[in-house]
Amino acid sequence: MNNSVKKINQLKWLQAIGIDYFFSKSSIEQKVMINSKVNKKKSTISPIGTVATKAPSITNTEKSAKSLARSIASSASNLEELKKLLMDFDDCSLKKLANNTVFADGNPHSSIMLIGEAPGSSEDLEGIPFCGESGKLLDNVLSSINISRKHNAYITNTVFWRPPANRQPTEEEIDICKPFVEKHIALINPKLIILIGNVATTSLLGKNAGISKIRQEYYLYSNEYLSQPIQTTALFHPAYLLRQPMQKKTTWYDLIKIQEFIDANITGL
Repeated sequence: MNNSVKKINQLKWLQAIGIDYFFSKSSIEQKVMINSKVNKKKSTISPIGTVATKAPSITNTEKSAKSLARSIASSASNLEELKKLLMDFDDCSLKKLANNTVFADGNPHSSIMLIGEAPGSSEDLEGIPFCGESGKLLDNVLSSINISRKHNAYITNTVFWRPPANRQPTEEEIDICKPFVEKHIALINPKLIILIGNVATTSLLGKNAGISKIRQEYYLYSNEYLSQPIQTTALFHPAYLLRQPMQKKTTWYDLIKIQEFIDANITGL
């Protein structure tokens, strides 16, 4: 391998891990904001007799982006409209550094909807959710109970653009995308939602809904676009299973419960 090829491969690797983000304007602004918040937090720890400064609340820009997202998502009457509106939506900072908007994959007429966390590097390049190593494991896991995105499942995420360096999406980023996710769910109107990973679980069911608890039970999910709630459960994220292969046994028992629910409640799968 000559030096030119080595340098090109190094550049590809740096881009894949999101190094471009750390030198971008968004990253610099975020670091300044974080430092500012840290300094303000320090000022709230005041000695007796002095008044602590109040932590900053959500900005008008954040409020505006969330309000705009809600208004736009609400106007969609079908999946095609929702996808186009999302593709044209530029008020989530993640989109500025992403290669693709990762909308969904699978059969939109399915009774089963899976919702993951956020696109990774493979998903960002292909524009398809769960298409990398984690996606292959997820497909294999689901196939054990006859669930396939090609035939009877539909897959999307809580965030539609890859966070730089595959970091976890922030609460703000999740909240801006949430109206699109909620309308997405209503348009598919599945009989069962399977949340993949802790971020998706807490995003849709609340901060106190940790995946270790949710994956063992079924919960009713609802939002303002739904006429009736939807049965919802969760699975460990396949990326977690790749890091913790011993949890695959636990996931197998979760899959058995899902199979039992499907057999009892969903016909013609």
